[in-house]
Amino acid sequence: MAGWPVYHTAPSAHHDVSKIVVFLHGGGYINEIVRAHWRIVGMLTREAGVRCVVPIYPLAPHATARDVVPAMGELLRSIVEDAGPAKITVVGNSAGAALGLAATQWLRDHGYRQPDGLVLISPGGDFSISRPQQVAIAERDPINDIPGAREAGRLYAGDLDVTHPYVSPLNGDFRRLPPMIVFSGTLDLFYPDCIDLAAKARAAGVSVELHLEQDQPHNYAGMPTPEGREARAIILRAVA
Repeated sequence: MAGWPVYHTAPSAHHDVSKIVVFLHGGGYINEIVRAHWRIVGMLTREAGVRCVVPIYPLAPHATARDVVPAMGELLRSIVEDAGPAKITVVGNSAGAALGLAATQWLRDHGYRQPDGLVLISPGGDFSISRPQQVAIAERDPINDIPGAREAGRLYAGDLDVTHPYVSPLNGDFRRLPPMIVFSGTLDLFYPDCIDLAAKARAAGVSVELHLEQDQPHNYAGMPTPEGREARAIILRAVA
């Protein structure tokens, strides 16, 4: 779809088609899907009994937000329309979570039906990374640093400003978006974005759950830790 490879998984040949997850992988818009992402897809497929749709979107700098966000929006539109009454949940981590949020804003702006829910794991809400407190957070973040994250955002932005909602969806309009579940940890460079994201969603009348864990890093929800397992149990309940 959209000229992209799109993988489909299902728990069995005779699976329940009433629940579908669209999984959008992370990687800072510059890295491909990896084994850790497929483990999440496998968990959702087996344990929640859902069908997963996994688009392999093109990466920066060869593809940029100006093209990727509308194409992802069109792909989601097609999936949602074809699914009929089925429950559709978009699950994304890191850059994939930001892309999912931007694509649902695109759907809303173009008058299309929304998916039934968004699960955002450590979303990168604002790739300008301009908050003073993020300097102190970066000193403790074991995964992200400010120069690297800014450069990834710059490459993905292309000829757009990095603050454009396609790149930094925290700056977009949150009205009439799907219910959200957001996961972040206080060791994550982007956790202040997640706090503001939840506040902005609530102010727009969008249902949102924010799970902010102390001393947890970026993408903790996918890690083999007690906190990660607890987060995954919440995700399984949400999609099933």
